[in-house]
Amino acid sequence: MTQQEVETLEPTQKFPAISGLNRRGFLTAGMLAGSVAVAAPLASSPAGAARRAEAWTPATLPGPAVEPFELDEITLGALEEGLKSGKFTAHSLTEKYLERIEEIDKRGPGVNAVLEVNPDALAIADALDRERQTRGPRGPLHGIPVLIKDNLATRDRMQTTAGSLALAGATPPQDSFVARKLRAAGAVILGKTNLSEWANIRSSHSSSGWSGRGGQTRNPYALDRNPCGSSSGSGAAVAANLCAVAIGTETDGSIVCPANTNGIVGIKPTVGLVSRAGIIPIAHSQDTAGPMARSVTDAALLLGAIAGVDRDDPATAASRAPEGCDYTKFLDAKGLAGARIGVVRKLFGFHDTVDKLMNGAIEEMKRQGGVIVDPADIETLDQMGDAELQVLLYELKADLNAYLAQLTPDAPVHSLQEIIEFNERHREKEMPYFGQDLFIKAQAKGSLFRKEYLDAREKCKTLMRAEGIDAVMDKFKLDALVAPTGGPACLIDLVDGDHDLGGSSTPAAVAGYPNINVPMGFVFGLPVGISFFGRAWSEPTLIKLAYSFEQATKHRRPPRFLPTVDLTG
Repeated sequence: MTQQEVETLEPTQKFPAISGLNRRGFLTAGMLAGSVAVAAPLASSPAGAARRAEAWTPATLPGPAVEPFELDEITLGALEEGLKSGKFTAHSLTEKYLERIEEIDKRGPGVNAVLEVNPDALAIADALDRERQTRGPRGPLHGIPVLIKDNLATRDRMQTTAGSLALAGATPPQDSFVARKLRAAGAVILGKTNLSEWANIRSSHSSSGWSGRGGQTRNPYALDRNPCGSSSGSGAAVAANLCAVAIGTETDGSIVCPANTNGIVGIKPTVGLVSRAGIIPIAHSQDTAGPMARSVTDAALLLGAIAGVDRDDPATAASRAPEGCDYTKFLDAKGLAGARIGVVRKLFGFHDTVDKLMNGAIEEMKRQGGVIVDPADIETLDQMGDAELQVLLYELKADLNAYLAQLTPDAPVHSLQEIIEFNERHREKEMPYFGQDLFIKAQAKGSLFRKEYLDAREKCKTLMRAEGIDAVMDKFKLDALVAPTGGPACLIDLVDGDHDLGGSSTPAAVAGYPNINVPMGFVFGLPVGISFFGRAWSEPTLIKLAYSFEQATKHRRPPRFLPTVDLTG
């Protein structure tokens, strides 16, 4: 995109702010964030842009009348069977999902989860159909449409911008590792999902799911509610059945939080299980990509497709997952029987109804034969101070500058400082609701050899690993820890930003350890989830426990696209 084209873009339209409750601190209590405006994505048609540019008010939000969809709640297993039998083709599936995106994402309820669709999706699907006929399928993802977050690089006709106009038109040198793995597995990359811009590291007063390029993603359960960030588009798209499965990324909470508020399964892997090469970064200590799906089975299958060792990401050298690991072999409906599970009570108390649902979930795990240790608190939780924030700010500057330096010379920006300057020049389009205080703080940091950084990083590792998760699991001989993932979705509020009450993402995020969200119930129709987390590389155990809980409870139900929460139901 040229400078002149950027200047002619219309400012995003305001969405009437709706007040919420006290805001959960960004980065100090988990990276949960969101947003609220509607703007036309760059790939939209003029007519679509005009539709999206209309101001929405609570009085004009659409009602719940959404036509049933043939692929609603369909599993990867059912899709694979349909492809084998000839009921479906990759082309027909891709076409159906593209039509559904147009129907309820770009029009209809206007979820606004998909930033742009892949203009080559149908051609890719056709090639995969021909391959299936001549050579057979590559595996269970052959011909399956998948959405990926817009911070995963693809060297194709789609853009990779992290939602920012500053990267519009920039060309990454190659596909991200995750995109390459998906293509190799035969998946159809259907498009890119909207996100909290720059994965929600730009401002401490942001609103989750808002980006300068894409506008506001909405929660499909109640359209005036926040989808949580920063993988908000991926979470909302999966919940609304706009794709089979999706890829999100997390630094702290950005997979498990949108999974929580959108009623789906999200797996935040151990850092190093999935390569970060080609993903627009925040911080190498905590960044990871992971699967988002409507079931533990589908999430496990997708995790196996994207995991693997990559020479371009040194963290993957320590991975214990062999190439092509099949995580579905750990699915066990009786997996809770005999498992020792610790309850982190220190992470409760931010919402009475969520606590009641968690207590009910604990009782269900007991009925399934789980041995519950309650409490099993992480004693170091209150000792972190601002260590995590300091680490993220230092690594943001170093890692983002390294990523931007790879871009072609004609890219609009090549450094964090240039992004800051771009945002200032295009303030009305990039900063109409919140600023860039975190970017400015990161730019002021020095190198990764500074004592302040080294001390903060050591503190994080010690308090959340050896003296944190590892210590409590050793003490009680635990297989996993559990806590409520977060509260129900807060109202979208551009004036004050997010109002998340609390959550449990930070210990696993700071440690770099795995975390799985599974739906555990509803608060006035808004989904909330339970988190299973534990030691590094414990994905097999966590998947077994999460699957067993899911099968015993079956809390997932699809959204109704209500204009607001039904307080009577």
